Amino acid sequence: MSVYLAAFIVLSYLVLIKCMYYRHRSTLVKSLNHVMNVLTSRDTVGADIRALVVTAHPDDECMFFAPTIIRLVELKASVHLLCFSEGNYYNQGAQRKQELLNSCAVLGIPDSRITIVDHKKLPDDPKAEWSVSLVSSLIMKHMREHSFNMVLTFDGSGVSGHANHTAIHKAVSYLASTGQVPNDCCLLSLVTVGLFRKYISFLELPFSWLLPCSLRCFIGSQGYRQAKDAMYCHRTQLLWFRYLYITMSRYMFINTFKIIPQGPKNLKIY
Repeated sequence: MSVYLAAFIVLSYLVLIKCMYYRHRSTLVKSLNHVMNVLTSRDTVGADIRALVVTAHPDDECMFFAPTIIRLVELKASVHLLCFSEGNYYNQGAQRKQELLNSCAVLGIPDSRITIVDHKKLPDDPKAEWSVSLVSSLIMKHMREHSFNMVLTFDGSGVSGHANHTAIHKAVSYLASTGQVPNDCCLLSLVTVGLFRKYISFLELPFSWLLPCSLRCFIGSQGYRQAKDAMYCHRTQLLWFRYLYITMSRYMFINTFKIIPQGPKNLKIY
């Protein structure tokens, strides 16, 4: 009897996940309108969105942000990537740069919308303290050049706790708190979850559905294959544990974001 009960519970859980996914397909645009309308008063469609994804290393785009990039591209949004290093920690920078371009092509971001920063003061190194002022100035310059109305990046825990990830969040938060971000631009941080939720794959969906957040992006089996193919472009990074990550990490299926609050505009810092 207990076996049948367990099978019923598992089947019910999977049906719940499927229902949530298909409902999400019809509500994503409403969710985008909600986060965009925090700063604007009109409805937004996919083609109106000029989104910038800010990452630290080649492979961040598919390891952590693939569901969001895939869904935004599906909605015909203009998605750009700003990556703050070539990933040269093991002297593989040139190869990893090409892997990034290949991965973005799979995700739907053309080369013309990819910017890779190669700055001697911003090395790919988990022990390096990136300058918040330098990172924020480079982000702000890129935002002004392309008039983005959405910026997505890591939260204060950086998903994996990597110092380079958290430095980017500090830089974006600094821009937000000092009122330097344009009025029509929404800032979003990728929510870091605990180990249990992080490694239960798509089974994490009900948690993400029920817990509060500003924006949710889910992908199904077809989107997952696309995200996986993008990750496979990063051949230099495909150690044995990466294959476990590709299979088990919820970030390959699900992204949830919170709005980074913005301070008063034109605030002067003395």
